[in-house]
Amino acid sequence: MLVPSSAARHGVAETSFTTLNSVKNNPPASPHLGPRPAHGARPLSASRSAILERLRDQPEALTQAALVAATGLHPNTVREHLEGLVRRGLVHRSKAEPTGRGRPAWLYAATAGPGSGEYAGLAAALAGAIARHSRNPREEAAGAGTEWGHELVRDRAAAVPGSTPGEARDRVVGLLDDLGFGPIRDDADPAVYRLTRCPLLEAAYRHPEVVCGVHLGIVRGALEEHGADPDGSELVPFAEPGACRLVVPPLSGPR
Repeated sequence: MLVPSSAARHGVAETSFTTLNSVKNNPPASPHLGPRPAHGARPLSASRSAILERLRDQPEALTQAALVAATGLHPNTVREHLEGLVRRGLVHRSKAEPTGRGRPAWLYAATAGPGSGEYAGLAAALAGAIARHSRNPREEAAGAGTEWGHELVRDRAAAVPGSTPGEARDRVVGLLDDLGFGPIRDDADPAVYRLTRCPLLEAAYRHPEVVCGVHLGIVRGALEEHGADPDGSELVPFAEPGACRLVVPPLSGPR
């Protein structure tokens, strides 16, 4: 089973994929249930936007030191902004060629930016193809999402060796925030989050077993990349008005 039976322990009705099966290839009974569309991730601050625009204006990647000199901001501030831009996929980080003693510097370059409407349409088409032709679409989708979750953390150089389960959970939730899911922690249970936005909402309405399976897989893969056990992670799509429900309990220490 991809989703264990610990849902009841966190007040989640049934299991995530039991819910997925119940809405397979059909929209939820009420259009008022579930998250709102994600028209992009949360807006950038003025300083972060200025750094991104500076990178977009340059024909080549820049070092952090060059950005400090160009912006006049404190090095720690520039580093924090660059890490946030990398997490959101707006900036790519790579190592410069070694030029002597010491570690090579990091180079930063602007990427093409987050997905567009065409990307969302392509994702919906792929989800439909998987749903029609796969023998087990939910498991294939979850497996693909798990691989993607690993890649998202590695691409952003965000993995921190020796993270505690709670730290890993917080970093994964931060990744979901950067991706535009708008997670909000439940006041009564720190392991439960409401996902108030969905980057692929229309596709999720049509093929929840695929799209929601991928999203749960992203969580599981990202947890694994941070060294945490993903068992017990659950996703209940369209669980309530305005949100899906995600459970990310810190069950065990690093592997």
